[in-house]
Amino acid sequence: MPFTKRTTLTQYLIEQRRRFPSASGDFNALILDVAMACKAIAKGVAYGELGGVLGNHAGGESINVQGETQKKLDVLSHNLFVRLNQWAGHLAGMASEEMDHPYQIPAQFPRGKYLLVFDPLDGSSNIDVNVSVGSIFSILRAPDTADTPIPESAFLQPGSKQVAAGYAIYGPTTMLVLTVGNGVAGFTLDPVLGEFMLTHPKLEVPADTQEFAINASNSRFWEAPVARYVKECLAGKTGPRGKDFNMRWIASMVAEAHRILMRGGVFMYPRDTKDPSKAGRLRLLYEANPIGMLMEQAGGRASTGEVPMLDVQPTGLHQRIGLVFGSKNEVDRIERYHREPAPDLSDMGDTPLFTARSLFRD
Repeated sequence: MPFTKRTTLTQYLIEQRRRFPSASGDFNALILDVAMACKAIAKGVAYGELGGVLGNHAGGESINVQGETQKKLDVLSHNLFVRLNQWAGHLAGMASEEMDHPYQIPAQFPRGKYLLVFDPLDGSSNIDVNVSVGSIFSILRAPDTADTPIPESAFLQPGSKQVAAGYAIYGPTTMLVLTVGNGVAGFTLDPVLGEFMLTHPKLEVPADTQEFAINASNSRFWEAPVARYVKECLAGKTGPRGKDFNMRWIASMVAEAHRILMRGGVFMYPRDTKDPSKAGRLRLLYEANPIGMLMEQAGGRASTGEVPMLDVQPTGLHQRIGLVFGSKNEVDRIERYHREPAPDLSDMGDTPLFTARSLFRD
């Protein structure tokens, strides 16, 4: 197919900028710098063991602020994001899932009006087994009165304040999925030209679905509304939903989000009782808010399970939260179940997935 029939990421951004005649171009340039970082990370992921980038960083002795053992590619990806975005004068600061505190733009570089928040390599626990991973990013406006150094409080903005969000997924092909507040578009990396080409101009999440994703190993810790929802789905045509559902779980949120943007579904990593000190597992600023903006812009929804995700006021840079996103009607249902009194589910019988199994069971 002739390449001239495809729109490049640069062309797409220029067309979007025309909606704002007074725009300076800094915003477009920042997204292109982010895209460059994603291209560089894609190369590292593609080389894998050939490039010596698999396995734990520093022999497994390197632990990030989340308490997680860092992979070599976690550190490489973080460093690429920082190096390729600090210099151009578009940013007042950055925050990364891999850093305790905000990253200050070095004094030799000009200071810009945006903040970049990113998870440099989501799903990195899967990298050694060659499962799709990705990078997630969010762009915010820096407060006009932001101090130098940029304080943590500057980043504590609700998701509704994001001016752009997206992710890159490193799979059979590398794709960049982006929203600048005017719908969601998908770009595929042409490995010959080195350009992201527009291949999915208007991604939309269908309102209904028959597919859900949840980590069933945590079922004993689920709150009653989540247990009710999953049990009803598993009951299939014979249950209250009157239709069969498929269950998926990749353990890479970027891959889960990508599947839902492509064909619908609902993803749940809800608050549970496994660790009562935490309000959830996923990070609000680095994961929930950018994925939430993408879903909302694509006609889907994102929620804590109780309230809209993009309305949540952050209280900390690494705040964790429960996350439900995907097809609108399913997210609405899960929120409704949290408001309703818990029903008696005993008449639905045992769900085989969650009952004891034995060759010698009566």
